[in-house]
Amino acid sequence: MTITRRFTFIGAALSLIALAAPARAAAQTPAMRLSLAEALRLAQDKSEAVAVARAGESRADAGLQRARSDRFPQVSFLGSYDRTLASEFSAAFDASGPVCSPFSVDATRPLTDRVSEIERAASCGSIGPSFNLGKLPFGQRNAYRATFAFSQALYAGGRIDAQQTQAEFGRQSSALITTSTEAQVALDVTRAFFDAALSDRLVTIAESAYQQASAAYDQVRLSFEAGRQPEFELLRAQVSRDNQRPLVIRRRADRDTAYLRLRQLLELPAGTPLDLDVDLDGTTLPAPAPFAEALVAPQSRPASDHVSVKTAEALVGVREAAVTIAHSQRLPTVSLSSSLGSVGYPSSGLIPGTDDFRTNWSVGASVQVPIFTGQRLRAGELSARADLAEAQAVLKQTKELVELNAETAKQDLAAAEAVWDASAGTIQQAERAYQIAELRNREGLSTQLELSDSRLALQFAQANRAQAARDVQVARARVALLSQLPVR
Repeated sequence: MTITRRFTFIGAALSLIALAAPARAAAQTPAMRLSLAEALRLAQDKSEAVAVARAGESRADAGLQRARSDRFPQVSFLGSYDRTLASEFSAAFDASGPVCSPFSVDATRPLTDRVSEIERAASCGSIGPSFNLGKLPFGQRNAYRATFAFSQALYAGGRIDAQQTQAEFGRQSSALITTSTEAQVALDVTRAFFDAALSDRLVTIAESAYQQASAAYDQVRLSFEAGRQPEFELLRAQVSRDNQRPLVIRRRADRDTAYLRLRQLLELPAGTPLDLDVDLDGTTLPAPAPFAEALVAPQSRPASDHVSVKTAEALVGVREAAVTIAHSQRLPTVSLSSSLGSVGYPSSGLIPGTDDFRTNWSVGASVQVPIFTGQRLRAGELSARADLAEAQAVLKQTKELVELNAETAKQDLAAAEAVWDASAGTIQQAERAYQIAELRNREGLSTQLELSDSRLALQFAQANRAQAARDVQVARARVALLSQLPVR
């Protein structure tokens, strides 16, 4: 064996070791056995999309409760304390009595003197009731107020009923969005699960083809050294083997990407090793366990019962309520209100006594009628009616798309099953052809080109078989989700 050939042999051996090293390293870490049912459970519990949809349900619940609150009386309390530092009324409290001598009439005096005394007392304020200006609310240093306010809407032109109806449709729409999101997550996880399984199978096929090419090269090399094969056949075998190496590397990179996507959907750490409980290379292909029951007798649900249609119908209900609300702005609104308050001015000190409080109580009703708004209310109603027309068109379009998607899913499943059934015979023929080509090449009855073509045909047949199995399982999941999707 020449030095060049020895280095070639060593290089091929090192390449095999390098290609096999990642698989051995992964095998050293215990892998998490994962079935499709477990993957779906993990995804539903940890999916961000589902969490966002459920938060929307909570928000819709709050909106419904807010809409209902307008039907009930609104009662509020206001308590306050005011400290007056300076006031324009402060001078009114400087004097507490008359500014001149008290009124006094001497009956023994002449009439002119008695009249003069009356005029003097009247002019300076000695005659009349005595007021305690310190009890007036103007300019008091300390003031305490406690007020209860009550209001009740009596008539709002149908606005309150429409708002509640709108909130109820919004709540229904949020629930339907959650259901649709859960179904979409289930389909995404199913695709990622079988994509990862397919990538595993394609790596196995590529590595097997590389090993077959390496074995063929070793055989040709031995024949060349023995003088039974020309150098041309040796070079062709080497090129055929080396062409398989990039494919193995590409398949492994695709597998890493597929597993990364699956881990992201399941919220698993990036380095978690997984062992998928699935077989894409079997002679039979049972339906995925989570969807098997739905596929036994799939329900032919009318388009009007589909989640997407129900969501579009809820949107139409919301738009209809919005039209009612916009129209109610033109009508009168009647409300009843009442206010009960107590105001305290301390006669001495900082804290008022029980005698220092006075009561204010009022009851009233109000009617508000829009007379001229510069066409603002009309514009709002026109906009609401345009939104309603759009929602009705979307509803009709959604029904058509649902019917199309349901039929497309059935046709895709039938086509995938037909392709998978056809691939069974193809792979058997390709395996038999490769066995014959390998035997002919070993006996020297065929060239390396014939063996390479047979190996390539077998590799394509195996890959197509695995791809067909993946497509069948994903199509089954889609049909099952479309037929069994619950409607809330």
